[in-house]
Amino acid sequence: MGNGGLRYQYARLNIAEKLIVVNILVFVVDGLLPFLFRLEADFIEKWFWLPKGFFDFFSQPWSIVTYSFFHDNFLHILFNMFVLYFASRMLLNLFDSKKFLSIYFLGVIAGGLAFLLSYNVFPAFLENTMPMIGASAGVMAVLIFVCTYIPNQSIRLIFFNVKLWHIGAFFVLMDLVQIPLGNAGGRIAHLGGALLGYSYARQLANGNDIGAGFSKFLDGLGNLFKKTEKKAPMKTVYRNQGQKAKMSQADYGKQAHQRQIDAILDKISKSGYESLSKAEKDFLFKAGKEE
Repeated sequence: MGNGGLRYQYARLNIAEKLIVVNILVFVVDGLLPFLFRLEADFIEKWFWLPKGFFDFFSQPWSIVTYSFFHDNFLHILFNMFVLYFASRMLLNLFDSKKFLSIYFLGVIAGGLAFLLSYNVFPAFLENTMPMIGASAGVMAVLIFVCTYIPNQSIRLIFFNVKLWHIGAFFVLMDLVQIPLGNAGGRIAHLGGALLGYSYARQLANGNDIGAGFSKFLDGLGNLFKKTEKKAPMKTVYRNQGQKAKMSQADYGKQAHQRQIDAILDKISKSGYESLSKAEKDFLFKAGKEE
């Protein structure tokens, strides 16, 4: 490739785009390998999908997260990734990649738990033995978070403007009315993710980050996979005053940049996204791309 290899191109993507690429790769591999090796269609999925029975779940607890990387068909993954792409762009203009991952994966877990509880509590679902796959719960968490955090922000839909809270309400209502019509497990998982996104945004507006502990867990998990660097032997380094001044100036610049971001986020939480000036919106957009 003219501008570098695939690894370079992947590194340039933001965290949501990387997640979309991973989902697409899993979808391709999941469809291709069983065909090439004459395996059962669900040969790979069955190790990662979320079963409806508690005892089955306890035998593969990782499925509370891994089910979200598998999709039933092309339209399934296309719709999920389409919504995730646009919802994540708005979220990453407001917050960093760690916040996005916390909202997304907590939504996946909340959706999975809602699925498990519903299918083991309500008699209407007892006859259904189908496990669950799909990223919809995490996607709904991101979408409803944005719709709750900046509800009066308008976006253009073809010929007219719509407020974000209208979009969020539409998605939730559609899932509610379609529960008796089919794919009840998926609909309930959507609602579990939506509830997580709504609660996260409301609590964050009140100064309480309910995903802070999960974010630390992800940091710890990421550190396990980092290559351990060999420590260089200790040596004395002499720096002149000019070098110290340059370092201090750089540190001050980073602190000022972060203070400006914090001030804009405080303004959003108090007065909404529409209260921002064009310059402030542009600043947030650029800061989100730098993450």
